[in-house]
Amino acid sequence: MGAIGRLQEACHLGTLVESNEFMSETQKLTPDVSVVVPVRNEAGNVAPLVLEIASALSGRAFEIIYVNDGSSDGTEVELIELAASRAWLRQIKHEASCGQSAAVRTGVIHARAPVVVTLDGDGQNDPAFIPELLRVLEAGGDRIGLVAGQRVGRKDTGFKKFQSRIANGVRSAVLRDGTRDTGCGLKAFRRDVFLALPYFDGLHRFLPALVRREGYDIGYVDVVDRQRRAGTSNYGLWDRLWVGILDLMGVWWLIRRKRRVPQVSEVKQDDR
Repeated sequence: MGAIGRLQEACHLGTLVESNEFMSETQKLTPDVSVVVPVRNEAGNVAPLVLEIASALSGRAFEIIYVNDGSSDGTEVELIELAASRAWLRQIKHEASCGQSAAVRTGVIHARAPVVVTLDGDGQNDPAFIPELLRVLEAGGDRIGLVAGQRVGRKDTGFKKFQSRIANGVRSAVLRDGTRDTGCGLKAFRRDVFLALPYFDGLHRFLPALVRREGYDIGYVDVVDRQRRAGTSNYGLWDRLWVGILDLMGVWWLIRRKRRVPQVSEVKQDDR
């Protein structure tokens, strides 16, 4: 396999970094919830966020999957040290950075639970809202495919908030997905629904529209944004609009081309 092939394989499948050789019998059972956290160079934010997620899910069977998207700082070492005493913490590693959408998909592929929660690894998404996301998802039954966090009181810079407003406005006008804020990393969804969606780079920005395309309703939960604890943003600011324009047109095309799935049954001789 050539260099390009190896990079693609690393991006889409990831390399599993297991730091626990002996997992307890409880943790070997299928968890109820898998929390997927994509990170690149977030060593200073890892430990406090892991503890907050675990606290928010107290009383549930859960696992936390950090997808290390080609970090060059101490993120990998930090996660290995934390996982040494936490059987529910896993690290999946991309040898080279493949982007946030690829990292989220890698985490969902490796998830063992039927329900997945995602949140950003910079600490701005508050894990305290995870139980409410799960409550709305569970209350909706098979009808709801995704519950999306909608940020209030955002702590980003004025320019970043301005750019997000433009991007969200353009997206909403084109896709009419009924979602105020698709940029919030806090989301809960059924794993099988996510994996049935068409995959492309930038997928995470269009989840509500694509889930609606599959015939599911979307739930919403207002969440409070927080200041980043440490470091700087590692996923491109311009992705929110200019790079996303082509993706937006592609998603618009996918929605328009959606056709009703045939209801198929075989007529057997005994039925005549």
